[in-house]
Amino acid sequence: MTTPLELVVLDMAGTTVLDDGVVEQAFQRAAERTGVADRMPWAEALDYVRVTMGQSKIDVFTHLAGGDVVAAERATAAFEGAYAEIVAEQGVSEIPGAADAIQGLKDAGLKVVLTTGFAPVTREALLDGLGWRGLIDLALSPVDAGRGRPAPDLVLSALLRTQTSSVAAVAVVGDTVSDVESGRRAGAGFVAGVLTGAHDRPALSGAGADAVLSDITALRDVLVQRELLPLVAAS
Repeated sequence: MTTPLELVVLDMAGTTVLDDGVVEQAFQRAAERTGVADRMPWAEALDYVRVTMGQSKIDVFTHLAGGDVVAAERATAAFEGAYAEIVAEQGVSEIPGAADAIQGLKDAGLKVVLTTGFAPVTREALLDGLGWRGLIDLALSPVDAGRGRPAPDLVLSALLRTQTSSVAAVAVVGDTVSDVESGRRAGAGFVAGVLTGAHDRPALSGAGADAVLSDITALRDVLVQRELLPLVAAS
């Protein structure tokens, strides 16, 4: 018997928030300003950044810094500052249709939590820029949960804070392998990848996604097809 969903956990950059290369630009500015990636060619460092998209930024910088946590913390602060600069320069936009898609999930009786590898200060700036504070139930960063993705902590924290009845009643959606792995490790009832961000269909499918969608606007129809919406909403 299929367990109806109660909670949808959505990633931010690349899934609901338009990235357009901003994360990579911010990583590059932080690396240049702190020298955190000087021990390897920048092309190699950038490749690692792309592979680990969706993970906690402190974890990524710790690897780039060769395990030097102090250097990683300095670089993470520089990243958050650089990201804020770029957003101020370019503005922030949603993935087309994302707000309506989130509202559709809410109208279907689901709770919606946004998760991100960004620090709270960056996360809150994005929410303010998009005007989404009244749209979602909650937004979480790794510092709020324990570990960042691909660990299950963000998903499980969302479950606990929204008092969702079981992991089977949770859907997780993101644009990276780390998003999908986090959902799988948490035991989520439905895990989907979207093609609007960092990773492609083979990568998302290979990580264990139940479905790979063109974008977030396709999610509600897939949930209807799979009879995963609450009975009241689906009827």
